[in-house]
Amino acid sequence: MADTKSGIVLSEGETLVMELEAELWAESSNPIAQVLGSIRRVIAMIFGFRCKGFVVITNKRVVEVYNEISCYVFNTARRVKYLLPSSIKEVGYNKTATCGFFCPAYHLYYDAFTQRRSVLLAALDDAEAQKVVDSFYTAIARAQ
Repeated sequence: MADTKSGIVLSEGETLVMELEAELWAESSNPIAQVLGSIRRVIAMIFGFRCKGFVVITNKRVVEVYNEISCYVFNTARRVKYLLPSSIKEVGYNKTATCGFFCPAYHLYYDAFTQRRSVLLAALDDAEAQKVVDSFYTAIARAQ
């Protein structure tokens, strides 16, 4: 069994394809937004608050995980969602220019019947973002 940063335990025969950690503090890949997000994260850590979000893609399923820690050690919230293939209407990525045109930001998005989620990717180019989208699509297509 593989160890995941999100804490998801993989079932037998399941392999981890990709684990995306969501950027919950910065708004984009713009260096200024990254610095401001880091400052917000440090201030929150000083007051004992942390939050982490993950999208875990395996060969059999796609899972959304959100963890919230308060007072330095107390896990006050943990949300785990299995994304049902029948509920996903579309999956893709958006590329937007930030900081003029020097810093492109790539966002993985998926649109379901009940929600729309967007996750800032650490991708540096279109090929990396496309790989993430293809992995997501393959995982939900296999499950149908």
